Amino acid sequence: MSPMITSILILSLATGTIITMASFHWLLAWMGLELNTLAILPIISKSHHPRATEASTKYFLTQAAASALILFSSVMNAQATGQWSILQLEDPPAQTLLTVALAMKLGLAPTHFWLPEVLQGSSFKTGLIIITWQKLAPMTLLLLTWNQASMLTLTMMGSLSVVVGGLGGLNQTQLRKVIAFSSIAHLGWMATIVTKSNKLALLNLTMYILISTPMMLSLIFSSTKTTQDLTTTWTTSPMLAPLT
Repeated sequence: MSPMITSILILSLATGTIITMASFHWLLAWMGLELNTLAILPIISKSHHPRATEASTKYFLTQAAASALILFSSVMNAQATGQWSILQLEDPPAQTLLTVALAMKLGLAPTHFWLPEVLQGSSFKTGLIIITWQKLAPMTLLLLTWNQASMLTLTMMGSLSVVVGGLGGLNQTQLRKVIAFSSIAHLGWMATIVTKSNKLALLNLTMYILISTPMMLSLIFSSTKTTQDLTTTWTTSPMLAPLT
């Protein structure tokens, strides 16, 4: 992939997230999410490996279904209230649908099955984007609607994600799958905290990104892919081994 195409994709990725984060209209938020999804698909599948193509297909199908649910819930809310403002989500069925859609976007259990598979088929650099930058737009919508979302649904999915993320990573040897289940568990804590305070959830998201980014960068630098590779990290990167 040429540097110009890569730059355009990264710019589109950033633009989609910024549009969603800056919008107060559901159609603009949906447009930003779609731009975000379409921009990362070539990045996932750029290695032309069958596993990467499979990962990009799974990512596209899941994100497209979640975006359709977001659009459907916003239409239901517009029919019930007569307005498209994100801050005025007052229709109860639309609240539940939106909560499920954002959970699918983020990878909360029980809609988490796509995240380990997509990360396993992606490179570590792409995985870093998926578990950090790609969470910003859905989390922004969740933080904006935290007092209007379905609290029961969000609490149940968050609690289930903590359990699934904690138990799912125990029998894994591939570090990308371990990181995926760790992401599911962290997102479960964020979803649970959102029901109490959106500021604490924002702090949790910030800490999660600040911890995940150097961890992924250290794994990229040391070319570590499995838990067995961690045992030989000290031979190539003595200073990095204790941090990993």
